[in-house]
Amino acid sequence: MLSLGQRGERKAARLLRRMGMRIIRRNYKSPPGEVDIIAMDGDTLVFVEVKTRKGTAFGSPLEAVDGRKQKRLTGAALFYLSGLTDPPPARFDVITIVINGWRSEIEHIPDAFGLQ
Repeated sequence: MLSLGQRGERKAARLLRRMGMRIIRRNYKSPPGEVDIIAMDGDTLVFVEVKTRKGTAFGSPLEAVDGRKQKRLTGAALFYLSGLTDPPPARFDVITIVINGWRSEIEHIPDAFGLQ
């Protein structure tokens, strides 16, 4: 059985594919941190953070992508980019998912934050 986070990442990957993006990597791990999904949107490399919750009693999923989390994501992205000979333009997207029983509310926030 998939964890809540894994279910959310699957939903996010399906959404990105429907939007025409090509998934490059999932769960990319590096010394500075992890990136849930790395995708190509045309010529732009997209680092995607997925936050999944069962409700909003403890805040919205977007609130969990705070400055500390953004810094770890930025470090992981820079580490990934450093391995490319000709890095393309890049951005950070956030996908929030709130699962309520059989229903899911999904929000895609493109270019959610810049390099820190």
